[in-house]
Amino acid sequence: MSTTHRRSRLRPTLGAIAASALVCGVLASCSGGDGVDIDESDGGSSDGIAVAIGGEPDQLDPHKTSSYFSFQVLENVYDTLVEPDENLEMQPALAKSWTQSKDQLTWTFTLRDGVTFHDGSDFTAEDVVYSFNRITRNDLPNAYRFAAVKEVTAVDPHTVRIDVKAPTPNLLSSIGGFKGVAIVDKANVESGDITTKPVGTGPYALTDFTSGDHIDLEANEDYWGGAPKIPSIRYRFIAEGATAIAALKAGEIAWTDSIPPQQVESLSEGDDVNVGVVPSNDYWYLALNEKRKPFDDVRVRQAIAYAIDRDDIAQVTSYGNAEVNQLAIPKDSAWYTEYDTYSLDQEKARDLLDEAGVEDLEMELMVSSDYPETVDAAQVIADSLSEVGIDLKIRSLDFGTWLDEQSKGNFDMLYMGWLGNIDPDDFYYSQHHTDGADNAQGYSNPKVDRLLDSARTETDEDKRQQLYDEAATTIADEASYIYLYNPSVIQAYSPDLSGYTVRSDRAIRWRDASMD
Repeated sequence: MSTTHRRSRLRPTLGAIAASALVCGVLASCSGGDGVDIDESDGGSSDGIAVAIGGEPDQLDPHKTSSYFSFQVLENVYDTLVEPDENLEMQPALAKSWTQSKDQLTWTFTLRDGVTFHDGSDFTAEDVVYSFNRITRNDLPNAYRFAAVKEVTAVDPHTVRIDVKAPTPNLLSSIGGFKGVAIVDKANVESGDITTKPVGTGPYALTDFTSGDHIDLEANEDYWGGAPKIPSIRYRFIAEGATAIAALKAGEIAWTDSIPPQQVESLSEGDDVNVGVVPSNDYWYLALNEKRKPFDDVRVRQAIAYAIDRDDIAQVTSYGNAEVNQLAIPKDSAWYTEYDTYSLDQEKARDLLDEAGVEDLEMELMVSSDYPETVDAAQVIADSLSEVGIDLKIRSLDFGTWLDEQSKGNFDMLYMGWLGNIDPDDFYYSQHHTDGADNAQGYSNPKVDRLLDSARTETDEDKRQQLYDEAATTIADEASYIYLYNPSVIQAYSPDLSGYTVRSDRAIRWRDASMD
């Protein structure tokens, strides 16, 4: 391990582990429950488990998808060069160690020996070069994470060098923070099979993807970290939380995060399921299309920020399992900044609309049926906006269509969340830099651009904090995003499931789990 390895300043998972342990402790007297058998005629293993996620992955190419449903599966199929532990500190993965040059412009990674892809081919440094170059040269969604990278070189089959343009304190989180930067197999990409039959080096290999029904994974007995104890995992797609919970109680599935928030308290009091509730580093927000009038006027965006009641929104979506926040980074993080400009003030909202010359505004809010919390909150938002003379129409789409409409700019206002953020750069750059890959709302402020660019290369953590503080408050002042809340991670699972950790970054890892 490099002596220059920097400790993450995010610390929610310390609390997350404690919360998870507390829940398990409270439920220690739970009954054992029954194991989960999967009918082999359905393509599963008699010793495997079934789990339920809230929707179907749009595709399984880790470099192209942005769907959480995809990453719930891909977390177990792929590896990254490094990866976050439960405390969100970066640890070895396919790279067993790394060093930095004295000028901080060259990182050298030593790779593990004897690692193979699921198709039996050897993993080498050339696979790292191919994967990272594929992302950057094709300008794929995560290319922005490599903006500081000048060149990736295979020094020998087990050594990779990454040259950067400037000191890059967040390089490790950029190349390993989630499976969107996974190391892929070139032949799998070039065949086109990666979208439905991905081949990785991870603890599980994908054996079947039946659209509309399930995805099957099988344990990789040759996994470099040791063969998983659970031989197979079947992912079922169950959007309706009540249905998923009923399946869990009936022993048809062993785990789900498709949970009606109003049931969390009663579920926690029962003895037939375990419930893990931990603080997340996610955030949910509204964004207005600044390429459309009148949303290009900051006063209109601010008016909407003053008109909504965040407490009501958090309550209807999370039933007390969320922390209202007017910035992105949660309170448990060392990077948190206090900010409370937008207290509910509908009179001020009306004044701002008057100053902007806006009357009888009709607009649309785009939400996704695959994320029921957005649908649940939409009517609350509509009711609030009606109080200031805004007529809000609600458009609910499946997530794939929602993503497509967002990328085309076909929206007035949208409602969505960002999950799995680690470094402060993850919270702000892509979403609010003029050239940000995910700046769908069209926000542009040269001052914010300079702050975010500087923060990316600032190695003094106190100075870096100041840069992000100023950028974040400016972004909120100008309502590039209207931040709402940081939700908790909520998962329910069989009391027979052990060795599983509910993580603040929502990574679903089965490699250390077992069924008693």
